Amino acid sequence: MVSRLDAVSFDVRDQALVSAFWAGLLDREVVAEAADVALVPGDETQVGLRFERSASRQVGPRRLHLHLTSTSLEDQARTVERILDLGGRHFDAGQEQDATFVVMADPEGNELCVIEPGNDYLAGTGPLGEVSCDGTRAVGLFWRDALGWPLVWDENDETAVQSPLGGTKVAWGGPPVEPQHGRTRQRFDLVTDDVAAESARLVSLGASVVGDLQGLEEGAGAVELTDPDGTAFVLRPDARTVRRSS
Repeated sequence: MVSRLDAVSFDVRDQALVSAFWAGLLDREVVAEAADVALVPGDETQVGLRFERSASRQVGPRRLHLHLTSTSLEDQARTVERILDLGGRHFDAGQEQDATFVVMADPEGNELCVIEPGNDYLAGTGPLGEVSCDGTRAVGLFWRDALGWPLVWDENDETAVQSPLGGTKVAWGGPPVEPQHGRTRQRFDLVTDDVAAESARLVSLGASVVGDLQGLEEGAGAVELTDPDGTAFVLRPDARTVRRSS
């Protein structure tokens, strides 16, 4: 049994605004999951994005950002213009003036990079090429085992995993890792058939449950855990399994 990465989740002030931005940018739809939660679904090779309304503020650097690919310099320029048209903006992340990638941000400041064409590392990954995370090599190895995705990069303490089907890569940049500042506002949402059993497996791999693992019972709802670096993620029952059994 392994978890499935359902989406990368962001706490935002206006989930309708931000989800519309990303749906427009990625040519996807928006699914309203609840009054304060909007999903921009992915597929077997492209990671989904979830936006949850929250009054919390971002303190310190964000734990992850997204990389979009380009097929040509003209395509890269069109993507930048589309970001601006949808309400995004340029973002100063300290990049060099002659950088070949373009750093942008969505309407609430979540960073993204529009990567230059011809980038061999992201070749064949699709439009959403990478989820780039702050984390140690140990965390990359943890997520390899948690998701059952092969390690496709492991150099100089930097790691990356990718679904066996290809598509979006998930990467960790290695040390130094910024300390946590309050609740994690960007996190992974995982789904599984058996929350209690999968929580126990993830703990055996190095995760920690926020709360009492012994209190989990079969059929438990969403559970919050932390990875070996202390970054929070959420494990939920797989809605597809719930629908089949109802």
